[in-house]
Amino acid sequence: MKPLNVADYRRLANKRLPRGMFEYIDRGTEDEVGLRGIRNALDATKLCQNLLNDVSQPDTSTTVFGKKLPIPVIISPTAVAGLVWHDGEVHLARAAGSMGIPFCVATQSMTSMEDIAERAKGTDLWFQLYVFEDRSLTRDLLVRAKALGIRNLLFTADTPRSPKKEWNLRNGFGIPIKPSVAGALDLLAHPRWSFSVMLRYILTTGMPTYAHYPPEYRTSITRSSVWDNVKLASKLTWDDFAEVRRQWDGNLVLKGVLTPSDAGRALALGADGIVVSCHGGRNMDCAPTAIDALPRIADAVSGRMTILADSGIRRGSDIAKYIAAGADAVLIGRATLYGTATAGEKGARDVLEILRDELDHCMAFTGQARLDDITADLIWKQAPVAG
Repeated sequence: MKPLNVADYRRLANKRLPRGMFEYIDRGTEDEVGLRGIRNALDATKLCQNLLNDVSQPDTSTTVFGKKLPIPVIISPTAVAGLVWHDGEVHLARAAGSMGIPFCVATQSMTSMEDIAERAKGTDLWFQLYVFEDRSLTRDLLVRAKALGIRNLLFTADTPRSPKKEWNLRNGFGIPIKPSVAGALDLLAHPRWSFSVMLRYILTTGMPTYAHYPPEYRTSITRSSVWDNVKLASKLTWDDFAEVRRQWDGNLVLKGVLTPSDAGRALALGADGIVVSCHGGRNMDCAPTAIDALPRIADAVSGRMTILADSGIRRGSDIAKYIAAGADAVLIGRATLYGTATAGEKGARDVLEILRDELDHCMAFTGQARLDDITADLIWKQAPVAG
């Protein structure tokens, strides 16, 4: 039966991927309070139903950094896209291009930005930046992105430590991938993935690596990096953000913002946008959810910079909720990874089409003819009970 929603694709991805790989994508950190909280907060956000408006053809389009998008969606940078499907980043980028939306290339992508640009021609590529210990290598990434004509840079700042993912230790999976009996049995139990993804890499281009590392620092995903140069910066400050601002003449977006003060400081340092994000529940387990943090941030900086948001989107109505709470557009990560893991480019596109159709339905039911009409007034606020 054809999958009808993101949850269906999640179930199919769970069947196809080795358990360790699926849980690496799907799960959160520590006690997964943050992961559960994201879904609970989105479910608790209700939208008003408005009647007798002309919603015969809702307009789901928006404009982000001067470019019109048919739906308010950007594909998030995800380091493991190249492992859920052979050349997964290319498949995801092509799906994004076919829908007319951007694809954000991850610093730790298995496929280089140059290869993605060549093999997914016409896709609007963004680039996500993690800062290396060796800042000269970071500058080299900016030069490469500029040479490709990339104009939008996401500076990810919410990962000062490697998150505590205890289930990685229990299921034997992590990056680097370490050989284990449990891991070997996991691969044997999922022969389609083992042969069509990992074995295909080994027989063609070799064991996957982080493609944006310089060749002399590049190691396979089965080995830890022995070079301090390409480790993520242990000391990352506003000075680093200001320095990237000086080096980058395109749009600069700070990813990981959860407070109005950080949004304001980013604006003061020349940021063109922010991503309000709790990293999908994958980093700080006790962080506030993005949907809860968003309204205060929007009140502080809306109209002066582009506001994007992410975390936990599984339905088109989730997109509408983020827009109503103050976002101009959203980033989607896990949902399209489920689609890619199931059927490559086609699966990713199917997920995007499902979300587009659900957004259309949500707009119709809430009586909104244009995405721009979705404002904070659409969020249902229950009147307090008289004491």
